[in-house]
Amino acid sequence: MFGTSGIRGPVGETVTADLALAVGRAVGIDADSAVVGRDPRESGRLLTDALTAGLRESGTDVFDLGLAATPTVARAVGWHDADAGISVTASHNPAPDNGIKLWQPSGQAFDEAARETITRRVREDETDLQAWDSLGDRTRTDAAERHVESLVEAVSIDDPLSVIVDLGNGAGGVTVDALQALNCKVETLNAQPDGGFPGRPSEPTAENCGSLRTLVETTDADLGIAHDGDADRLRAVTGAGEFLSGDELLALFAREAVARSDVDEPRVAVPVDTSLAVDDALAPLGATVTHTKVGDVFVAERATESDVVFGGEPSGAWIWPDETLCPDGPLAACRLAALAAERSLDERAGEIETYPIRRANVETTEKAAVMERVEERVLAEYDDVRTLDGVRADCGDAWFLVRASGTQPLVRITAEARDEARAGEVFETVREIVVDAEN
Repeated sequence: MFGTSGIRGPVGETVTADLALAVGRAVGIDADSAVVGRDPRESGRLLTDALTAGLRESGTDVFDLGLAATPTVARAVGWHDADAGISVTASHNPAPDNGIKLWQPSGQAFDEAARETITRRVREDETDLQAWDSLGDRTRTDAAERHVESLVEAVSIDDPLSVIVDLGNGAGGVTVDALQALNCKVETLNAQPDGGFPGRPSEPTAENCGSLRTLVETTDADLGIAHDGDADRLRAVTGAGEFLSGDELLALFAREAVARSDVDEPRVAVPVDTSLAVDDALAPLGATVTHTKVGDVFVAERATESDVVFGGEPSGAWIWPDETLCPDGPLAACRLAALAAERSLDERAGEIETYPIRRANVETTEKAAVMERVEERVLAEYDDVRTLDGVRADCGDAWFLVRASGTQPLVRITAEARDEARAGEVFETVREIVVDAEN
């Protein structure tokens, strides 16, 4: 039921009021109180009502934040001394979708064991419904102001700068308020919350953020920030209008976190599809990466380990475990602004070595069988192989990853090397392995 980052899918098909009610009842079995919030999608109102009904039927008191960024919901669980948090959001997915994401009091997403428990309860219709005089209450509250205060306490900017924030018609207004509180000059794009995402698609990719890039490049702005619908993701544009890759951002954030830490041998948690650029950027600082499965849930789990000072995904999820275990787009925006205020992002990004990377998809209706045959062959032919999430082989000067899509009939191939010719060679070799396995 849960993907790599919560429940998601088309409204009326995968995601329904029945499902929201069932999830509320399942969470309510263990929770005396819960925090609930939603992104701007119109279906969120209906789903939040159903979810809240399930919680209250179970005797759970609900703190309803209304429209709220997902990191605000995650942080508010601890602030309200609640037992769980629930975001009604499809994050960066398109407008027809919605979803549900569950949070622990620490701000960390529900781990695998907790997700499995909720899944079992929903499938088996396990409930603990209460009598009429023991139903939970629903209280309307707000946590945005406290989120802003937390960001201002965590970040200092000595030389305030000009920032353009593209909210993507989402729920990330906290970023604007926090940057203004840090004395930055802020202009906004697509700032009106609208679950139809009329300004641009919710996912903040380079292709979708053309207006932001143009506006930053043609004005005196020092930085451009882009969020998805629930503001758990952040992508960025330099003052010269360059859209930074996720790996470049990951390297920049990781280097800053390592420099601030007092850990002897710090590690940075990253998914298995992360570029060698991050390894190489951290090596001079005495830091290393530790690989996780793809998904911010898994990065957050690894970030609970004491020597992990930062966790990030090239897709735009950034986690500072000393602040919170949820991907916090507004925190990332403030930290990036602080970096840009000290030294331009163009200059910083220029110090990050990037390498050729090749990607492709192979369509197949037999993903499991193909992956089984790929794994068998790669284990037989390569020495350094990990099967944490798909099959990844490290070849010293290159690596490749073969991984089944979690939502589509595809097997995904990624290959990277420090040399263009070598990247192409490794890519063609692994593609042949996958095609042979598919046939």
